[in-house]
Order: sequence, then structure tokens, then C-alpha cells
Amino acid sequence: MISDIKKKTVDAKGAVSSHPAPKIRVVFMGTPEFSGEVLEGIVAAGYNVVAAYTRPDKPVGRKQEVVASAVKRLASERHIPVEQPARFDDETVKGLREYEPDLVIVAAYGRILPESVLSIPGFGCLNVHASLLPRWRGASPVQNALLAGDTETGVSIMLMDAGMDTGPVFAQESFEIAADDTTDTLLSRMSAAGVRLLISIIPKWIEKRTEPVEQDDSKATLCELIEREDGRIFWNETAANILNRYRGLHPWPGIFTFWKRDDGLLRLKLTRITIQKTDPAIKRKFGEVFESGEKVAIQSGEGIVYVEEIQPEAKGAMPIRDYVNGHPDFIGSILG
Repeated sequence: MISDIKKKTVDAKGAVSSHPAPKIRVVFMGTPEFSGEVLEGIVAAGYNVVAAYTRPDKPVGRKQEVVASAVKRLASERHIPVEQPARFDDETVKGLREYEPDLVIVAAYGRILPESVLSIPGFGCLNVHASLLPRWRGASPVQNALLAGDTETGVSIMLMDAGMDTGPVFAQESFEIAADDTTDTLLSRMSAAGVRLLISIIPKWIEKRTEPVEQDDSKATLCELIEREDGRIFWNETAANILNRYRGLHPWPGIFTFWKRDDGLLRLKLTRITIQKTDPAIKRKFGEVFESGEKVAIQSGEGIVYVEEIQPEAKGAMPIRDYVNGHPDFIGSILG
């Protein structure tokens, strides 16, 4: 099944394409930076992108400033019409039909497409998915791979159907997950691989020289939805699991803990950490902060977490020593 896909996949590690792009009308759908990089690759390859669909603008950050998505910014720079529907109602579907797309390309759009959309383009909807399907179907595959401690991941080009990432797969490219990889670094590598694979597949699909391979549903795993509170650390976990949580949830929502003081409960975001998997000679209470040589350490269920940088709520990130200098009672506290 999926193992057969790699035999059919062209070598996508070289130049994007030496052949002219097919003369087709493409609608692109995506939202975050990953999507923007895929869109840029499609445009650079010479495809006629007639519209870009992206999620509505929303407030982000501590100041809740309204920020346009990466896809909207890039599309606007390239003078590509931008659509930001809240839902695919009858009016939105009608508007999509008016663009007369031959192909829809989707990359991290963040919305399931209904049958009324999937049936519009003659060559269907291709999805650039950031995992080795059928592992990690869903909206947050990179985060889930890191949270699970996976050592390998990749990118898949899939022909979309009505299910959640259940369609047949054209091609995949896999690579190892490095020990210091985070969601950001993995997504950067995946977008480049995704563009290479996508540009190699489109002409073959248009010219009927390739067919996708059905996924093995018995091997499927589903993503868990990532929410802000998922970043909370429970100090009875192992240091290795805490590091996986940090890697998977960096930069958003990040990992955090609470410090109970006489003046209230402080929420502290740990913006840079390292770990030691083994316990020190003197094992302390879970969540206890102590000095280990020049470093500031926290005892976990197994092993210790070294805090390199910390961010108090409503403030900027700072080196841990700067924070300790202003809050000497942090050493010896019990976090929870």
C-alpha cells in the first residue's frame, strides 16, 4: 500500500521542474507560513493561480492585533484575488465556481472541504499534508509527531476526498526528526519538500501518467486538537516528555508552569529549555527549582529540565539569570 508509493515517486530532491507548467487555472487554499511557502513555490513554477482562499483575519498575541495570514500577504503582493469566507455556504461555493478552477491545491487551510467544493475542479483537489499518511491525519500533524516523540516524519501529496485526510496518496518524502527540531524547523523543511513533490506530480496527474495509491486505514493515527492549555507542564512527567511537549508546542502555544507566591499565582512560559534524562544525586520534589552549577534546573518525574529563557505573563522573554536576579526566591520554589 503506502510502501508502494515511494516506488512510484519521482526524485524530488533536485530542481523544482524543468518543464513548463500546464496551462491550467489553479485556486490555492491555505493559511499559515507553511501554506505561504507552498503558494510561493507554485507561483514561482509558473502556475496560473487565479485566486487564494485563506481564513479570515484574526487577533493574535498579547496585544490582540489583527494580522493577515501568510497566504493573504503573499497573494496580495502577487496581485492574486483573495477570498476569506467564514464558511462554504451556497454563495461561497458559487463564487468559487466562477473562478473556473481546473485544480484546487490545499496546504494547511484549516477547514474540511465539502463535496460541493471537491466536485468543482476537473482535476480535483490536491493536498500538501505535513506527515507520512496515514500517520497523523488531521490539522496538527507536525505538533503531534513531536509530542509523540516520533523520530521520522515527512510530507504527502494526496488527492482529497470527503474524509479527514483519507484520500489516496500520490507521493511522499520522508526525513529524520532531529533532536533539536521544533514545529517551526520541521515545517520549514516540509514546505520545501512539499513544493518539490507537488510540482513533480501535477503535470503527471494532468496528463494521466500517474495514479494515487489508497491509504492503509488500519495504520491510521489521528491528530489531537492543539489548544493553549496543552502547554501546561505537569512536573511528574519525565524530562524527555516535557522536552517533546516544548518542541511540539513551540512557538505556539508554548509550554508554561505556575509559581504560587504570596502576591498571587504567576504564569511563567518556558521559552527555551534543555534537559538531562537522568536524575541528579539528590532527587528533589517534582517541580522544585534549584541551582545546578551555573544552570537553573527543575526536577521532573525522571530527569531534570534546565531553563535557559523564561517569559512572565504580559512581559517579554528574558534569560533565566536575569529573572532570578530580580526574583531570588524563585530558587527553592515548587512549581505546579
